[in-house]
Amino acid sequence: MSLDQLYREVILDHYRSPRHSGSLEHPDAHADGHNPLCGDEISLDLTFDGDRVSDIRISGRGCSISQASASMMANAVSGMTLDEVRDLERRFKEMMSIEEGGEEIDVKVMGDLAALQGVRRFPVRIKCADLPWTTLDEALSQRS
Repeated sequence: MSLDQLYREVILDHYRSPRHSGSLEHPDAHADGHNPLCGDEISLDLTFDGDRVSDIRISGRGCSISQASASMMANAVSGMTLDEVRDLERRFKEMMSIEEGGEEIDVKVMGDLAALQGVRRFPVRIKCADLPWTTLDEALSQRS
């Protein structure tokens, strides 16, 4: 199995079986994201224990890339401190902006999120992968 095939399988797995799906009854932060160009929607709830994400829930509808990205993001940030979340958010945005054939992605740091690096070959789809992160940023801004 090639790396591209493996990454496609990871994306499809998160799309078909999203992690952290649903909503929280009393979230500390909430945000809704929408991509009007393609219709993708993400709804995100967070609870915190101090500065640590104690729970995150996502729901939405849209393409496999936006929904898989939301699942991967929720899985990755659960249990992280706000500083760690901000660092991962920065790394994700950097990964999505690196031109094909550029810098290698540290899979140990990015985990399943590394599967989304192939989206860079389709610039119009980068917004799909980025929507959950933009929504997370909006929710985190409620903590400032």
